[in-house]
Amino acid sequence: MEEPIKVTEAAQVPEQRGEQLLDAAVRYTEERHWDVFPGTWLEAVAGAERCSCGEARCAAPGAHPDRPDWASRSTGSAAAVRRLWSKHPRASVLLPTGRTFDAIDVPESAGFLALARMERMSLPLGPVTCTPDRRMLFFVLPGAAAKVDDLVRKLGWNATAIGLFGRGEGHYVAGPPTRVGGRGAVQWARRPTPANRWLPDAVELISPLAYACGREAADARARLS
Repeated sequence: MEEPIKVTEAAQVPEQRGEQLLDAAVRYTEERHWDVFPGTWLEAVAGAERCSCGEARCAAPGAHPDRPDWASRSTGSAAAVRRLWSKHPRASVLLPTGRTFDAIDVPESAGFLALARMERMSLPLGPVTCTPDRRMLFFVLPGAAAKVDDLVRKLGWNATAIGLFGRGEGHYVAGPPTRVGGRGAVQWARRPTPANRWLPDAVELISPLAYACGREAADARARLS
C-alpha cells in the first residue's frame, strides 16, 4: 500500500525545471486522459521570485491561470500540450475540474487522518495531492462538487464550517510538480497509477473525510477557548 507523503518545506524543494513540467503535463494527458492548461510561472525579479502576472501580492504566485479564457484553452492532446509549453516552459500545470474528475478539498491534517482510516477500511481511492498551503485534494468522479454540501449536511456537519469543499466545473487544481511561490511544490500523497485509474464516487469517501474535518475543526475551537 502506498505510503502518504508530507509536503516538503519550501527550502527543500528543488528548482522547478521546464522539462519536468512539460513531462508531467504530457503524462497527465497520455496516461490519465486529463485535460491540462498552462498557467502563470515564477520569474526572478530583483533577487526574488515573483509571479509572471506582475501582481506583487499574488495569492498563488506561479500557480493560477494567466488569462480569463483558460477553460477553452484546456486540452487533452499531448501534441497541443507540447506546443503550449514550448512558448512558456516554466508555466504551471493546471488541471480543470468538472471534466474527468472533481476534487474534494480538505485541510491537510484532516486529510492524512482520513487517508489512513480509508486505507485501513480498504476503500477505493483515487489520486490525492498535497498543496503547500496545507490542503489535500482527493480526486473523485465528476459531479461531486454539486453534492458535497448536501452529503456532509446529512452526516450532521456544515461543509464550509469544517473546511471541506468540492471543486468541480469552472474550477481547477494545480498538478505536481507545480510550485506555488516560495511555499513549496504541489506533491502527490497518492500518485496516479493503473490501480487507481477508476475514480471513486464522492459518496464512498465523504463519511471519513467529513468525520476527520469535523474532528479537526472541533479540536481547533477547543484550543481557542
